[in-house]
Amino acid sequence: MSADSKQHLLDAEKSIKRNPHPDFKKVEASRPKWDESKGFAYTQTRNPNWKPGDGPNDGGECLTKEHREIDPYAKGRPAVFNYKLLISAIVPRPIGFVSTISKDGSSTNLSPFSYFNMVNHDPPVFVIGFSGGFSLMKDSLRNLTETGECCINIISEHYIEAANSTSVNAPYGISEWALSGLHPAPCKKVAASRVKEAVFSVEGKLMDTKEFESRSTAGKKTGVMTIIEGVNFWAREDSVNEEGNQIDPDILRPMSRLGGITYGRLVDGMELPRPEYKHMIASDEAQKLAKPKAEGQ
Repeated sequence: MSADSKQHLLDAEKSIKRNPHPDFKKVEASRPKWDESKGFAYTQTRNPNWKPGDGPNDGGECLTKEHREIDPYAKGRPAVFNYKLLISAIVPRPIGFVSTISKDGSSTNLSPFSYFNMVNHDPPVFVIGFSGGFSLMKDSLRNLTETGECCINIISEHYIEAANSTSVNAPYGISEWALSGLHPAPCKKVAASRVKEAVFSVEGKLMDTKEFESRSTAGKKTGVMTIIEGVNFWAREDSVNEEGNQIDPDILRPMSRLGGITYGRLVDGMELPRPEYKHMIASDEAQKLAKPKAEGQ
């Protein structure tokens, strides 16, 4: 990445102002300590007696609230406002902890991305979004597009601080692996390393890319979506069942991204069976709700 590109990214980062605290360590010290006793547990849903037609489980309180319309392209609205709004609203987001290696093998990169998700299972397909266009390529995107390979790791509680440290804007050539204290482990089908501390990792190969252009500034490239096929999986032995088709959430302990600098911890789960239509409308009351879509919306 050129010096001008690096400076552009630094300037953009400053405009986001992620850290809302003048003295973060002071604020952190005032909060309750990490509760090690919290394991993953299943709870009931908020309304276990919900039935067809009941709607929200808060007694209708949410229907008393007003909404404000927000035009993403309103005159004078900075694009960064949409960024901050969306990362606080589209939550929790899984984090793709991506490992790459340069084409000549001389440089590696390790970075977390919250523009990440799974979109298909046969073949296994994942998407990762990179801010900035190809002209402002970050090291991970350059490595991925040049080699066509990466390894996606899922971030867990037991190494969240180390994973977060890799988001630092280190100069090119400085190893995020060394700064984080995380350990590389060999993959089988790609040259990039997987994170040994990760409970679950995916070896990936690049399928396609899509670059996006700004709606407010014609010609400005604002992001790149990469589509990646998962070609090999790694699961920690104590986390996966015998069939190799289920990861224990109490072992995985996945971390997610919320807005700003906030991460989410997953300690509660609930199970809701997918309903079958014939069972859903078994009662007389439910049958009355079976209306054409034009009426029932």
